[in-house]
Amino acid sequence: MTDLPPLSILIAAPRGFCAGVDRAITIVERAIEKYGPPVYVRHEIVHNKYVVDSLKAKGAVFVEELDMVPDGVPVVFSAHGVPKAVPAKAEQRGLSYLDATCPLVSKVHRQAERQVQAGRHILFIGHKGHPEVIGTFGQVPEGSMTLIETNEDAEAFEAEDPYNLAFLTQTTLSVDDTAAMVTTLRRRFPSIIAPKGEDICYATSNRQAAVKAIAPRCDLMLVIGAPNSSNSLRLAEVAERTGTPARLIQRADDIDLAWLDTVRTLGITAGASAPEVLVREVVERLASRFAVTEEQVETARETIAFKMPRGLEAA
Repeated sequence: MTDLPPLSILIAAPRGFCAGVDRAITIVERAIEKYGPPVYVRHEIVHNKYVVDSLKAKGAVFVEELDMVPDGVPVVFSAHGVPKAVPAKAEQRGLSYLDATCPLVSKVHRQAERQVQAGRHILFIGHKGHPEVIGTFGQVPEGSMTLIETNEDAEAFEAEDPYNLAFLTQTTLSVDDTAAMVTTLRRRFPSIIAPKGEDICYATSNRQAAVKAIAPRCDLMLVIGAPNSSNSLRLAEVAERTGTPARLIQRADDIDLAWLDTVRTLGITAGASAPEVLVREVVERLASRFAVTEEQVETARETIAFKMPRGLEAA
């Protein structure tokens, strides 16, 4: 049909699944193949309803706490990481467990342990209540870490020993916000120890950079991701900061077509736990109402892949 209104769509690349998410989902799928259903998963494996529902259909059972896992069945820990007490409790009960923690989150865990062993107090930049933050705090003794959520927190923190501090960050934060907090901490505590390498993961940085590249050309940005997905929320914020309104949606059905009344150019991206099938679903819905032209704007190419845990390698 030629009488459909025109809509130009710019699709950010990279977008969607990162290597850590890909690995976590594959761990659950291979565990179901190896052990047979049900395989229990503590917490959502990744923050995406479509992914969780797909795994439920294959035989995964999602629970919030280990107490809800019956004896004698395997349990998988989510990509966000867990406090040390969780695997310890699983071992105590004789449960067989698989740790799907993203290796980049595990790297932050090991750095936290090393800084505490070196006698330093850690300032952890992150979002209160996020599973990754809970997991990282659970790697070290209580009281050895302080959460910094805002630049105001960074300004207000009073150090008992300003010469024995280190900072670490959640892997899914806003690159720009984190840089501002780090600048404040370095100004206030010049001897603070920085992490080895960047804690904000490559996928978070790349997806934010891709949004920065296309948002100024768009009238509206759609971010496909869950409302509890930190990296997806950050993508919407990044777009808004360029002056482009952004909407977070989980599925194509969430789109209110009234949003598009004055939109000529629409940007689309997807958080690191949103599969590509949801991007295509959104484009197809739009194509039923508009004469769509599609352009992918690539700002980086990702080739990273993580190894499977022992025993779950591909045959």
